[in-house]
Amino acid sequence: MVRHLEERTERKQHKRKKQRKKQRKKKRFRKLLLFFLILVIAAGAYVYYQYQQGLAEADGAFGKDGQFDFNGASANLDSMNVLLLGIDSRGEEHSRADTIMIAHYDKDSNQPKIVSLMRDSYVDIPGHGKNKLNSAYAFGGPELMRKTIKENFGVDVNYYAVVDFKGFSKVADTIAPEGITVTVPHEMSSGIGMTLKPGKQTLHGDKLLGYVRFRHDSQSDFGRVKRQQEVIGKLMDEALQVKTLAKAPKLWGVIDPYVDTNIPPKTFIVIGKDFLVGNQPDLKSLRLPVEGSYSNERISGIGAVLSIDLEENKQALQSFLN
Repeated sequence: MVRHLEERTERKQHKRKKQRKKQRKKKRFRKLLLFFLILVIAAGAYVYYQYQQGLAEADGAFGKDGQFDFNGASANLDSMNVLLLGIDSRGEEHSRADTIMIAHYDKDSNQPKIVSLMRDSYVDIPGHGKNKLNSAYAFGGPELMRKTIKENFGVDVNYYAVVDFKGFSKVADTIAPEGITVTVPHEMSSGIGMTLKPGKQTLHGDKLLGYVRFRHDSQSDFGRVKRQQEVIGKLMDEALQVKTLAKAPKLWGVIDPYVDTNIPPKTFIVIGKDFLVGNQPDLKSLRLPVEGSYSNERISGIGAVLSIDLEENKQALQSFLN
């Protein structure tokens, strides 16, 4: 009888211990959950505040994304092409594209690639005959540019991003507040509203924009494209620095009003994650037309153009992207 009572007492004590242990676990779980919720709310508040700060500094023309109809090929998250168009409308409704690029992403190689297409390339524009490549944007926006590139070079793009150059200076200063170091080959002044002296120097905002847009020398657009690719590579390196990532919400707030894109937010997140966790190689670049595949001509009613060997450049582009 005594032994039986002792056993019952032990079972009760054991049961109470288990209950107290469960209660302690529940309390710890509730505390962890509360801590996590506080972190999420704080992070959300930080992101919102930083984004609004960025918006306050911007005065871009694009009020919302996806303003253009676009029928690019369906994309997965493993590989995609994005059409990048730089414009300087200056109030014009149908401006020509000042910069035409294709950004290529491949998850397996994690190798960023960018192709610059010379805007004076003389090509067939669907429904409009032969003209300069950059006029495709004026005739029919990103969709007609996509069709033109596909018809002439055999490569389709999945998404587009139209960038208003008015925001370049602010974006560059947000990504690289200490500036971007470049070597100015000679004095630059014509057509950029400033004078850049030759030599190695660190450029900010407007001066950096002047550097990438200057084209009034013997290299013309060829030199400009080379400088654009150089600066994009350096800004990309800066954007992936830890100190810059902390400013990502503000940066997006600055960029957003100057960019119209149909890239889904989920895609941005996945690509960004892959770049951060992967061993990021240097940016690879290509310029079309490739060397030795074009000649300078003047067409009545159109002006100076680049008459290009379409087949050679088509093969060069497809080989580079693949």
